Amino acid sequence: MKRLARPWWLAVPLLGILYLTGLTSAGMLGPDEPRYASIAREMARSGDWITPRLWGAPWFEKPALLYWMSGAAFKLGLSDDLAPRLPVALLSIAFLIFFQWILSREFGARAAWTATLILGTSAAWLGYSFIGATDLPMTAAFAAAMLLSLEWLATGARRRLPLASALLGVAVLAKGLVPLVLTLPLLWCGRRRFADLLRPAVILPFLIVALPWYVLCYLRNGAVFLRTFFWQQHFERFATPSLAHGQPWWFYVPVLVGALLPWSPLLILLLRRTLYQDARHRFLLIWLLFTLIFFSLSKNKLPGYLLPLTPAAATMMGIALAETRNRRALPAVALCLVVIPVAIPILPRALAGGISRAPLPMPQWTWLLPLGIALVIWRLEHTGRRSIALAAMAAAVTAGVVALKRIDLPAVDAAVSARPMSRQIAGQLDTVCIQSMHRSWRYGLNYYTVTPLPDCSQSARPLQIWQDPGQPPRVVRSPRP
Repeated sequence: MKRLARPWWLAVPLLGILYLTGLTSAGMLGPDEPRYASIAREMARSGDWITPRLWGAPWFEKPALLYWMSGAAFKLGLSDDLAPRLPVALLSIAFLIFFQWILSREFGARAAWTATLILGTSAAWLGYSFIGATDLPMTAAFAAAMLLSLEWLATGARRRLPLASALLGVAVLAKGLVPLVLTLPLLWCGRRRFADLLRPAVILPFLIVALPWYVLCYLRNGAVFLRTFFWQQHFERFATPSLAHGQPWWFYVPVLVGALLPWSPLLILLLRRTLYQDARHRFLLIWLLFTLIFFSLSKNKLPGYLLPLTPAAATMMGIALAETRNRRALPAVALCLVVIPVAIPILPRALAGGISRAPLPMPQWTWLLPLGIALVIWRLEHTGRRSIALAAMAAAVTAGVVALKRIDLPAVDAAVSARPMSRQIAGQLDTVCIQSMHRSWRYGLNYYTVTPLPDCSQSARPLQIWQDPGQPPRVVRSPRP
């Protein structure tokens, strides 16, 4: 039996620590995660895997892939907190393994390992691997399809195109038409071989994977499915501010820098023109820029929309770092680790009321730790031991993420999740109504109570839930008439 390569012995426990710890330390977060989890749980309970239903009513905002993943976890008996998140975390790990494999064949082992380390320890990839949302499943399937097409772009070999086509179908099952739009850079870069993409062996895998659910959902639900899913959730979401997620055109520039932390300083390496002599490198750059520009043009903007460009960015940064002799880049990355000790005291408040309302933290001695790490990495770089420097970065990020999870997730649970409230009122749900509550909290509370609680204006009860802006909800006794 062939021995596992030495880097894998380091990568396997690293991935387990980063992605599988703390999954249940905080309850469902925001408005989306509890809604997706509720739909998946209902699918598992009812056996209807076609029509998504949110508390009994059809709900067509997203396609079925995430619901199937979480629903299967519910069928296996996983808990309400673990079932929505574990499938996403496992998919993230699986993609990172594939990512290293495909890049090692296209660009060599050094660039592949560097790019995988960058992506796997970047802020956005870690964050969206923790929650049960559609962004990471779509990105993993879409990015895998794009990366499998690199060989075709470089040599014209078509052997991986059927699998790439099937994975693009998976991406469409994860988030609708968005992945199809994001393939335009591939179509442009491969335009001289466009006929290859029209072969039945390439088209059929996509159709077999993507179409059946859409056809069945339409047959069961009719025109309301088409109108809601395609018109409202695609065209109106892009062209109008109707969903109240409007942001300025430059919104995604700081989001991109934050998404790639602590590796953001490596973006400067992408300005080297000699990096783009390879057609595959040019494709990766167009993939990155097109995604950034496309979502910047959208009237509704959310940070997770930018996740599909992170594999391209990480690949380019990994290649650039593997090829450069610049000894200042990695120490600069290490200095960016300061965001972890700075974020620890403000993260719960930032998630609860917005980062602009979170109080500025007092300086702590832990803020100096990244400086020490940067000095160590600077020394390793100047003695020609970059592989050890990268391993030190991986260890430092892992330690920082573990500390953040252990310290912050219980506080996030209390400040942002409705799980503590659901435990407080458990056993007396028939005596509780909701007087005022933010929608993010209400979706979460409905998830944990299973049956949504009524408004007090419709059904007065002895106990009322009140919530002041920016504060967790509280239970009070209703005033006597």
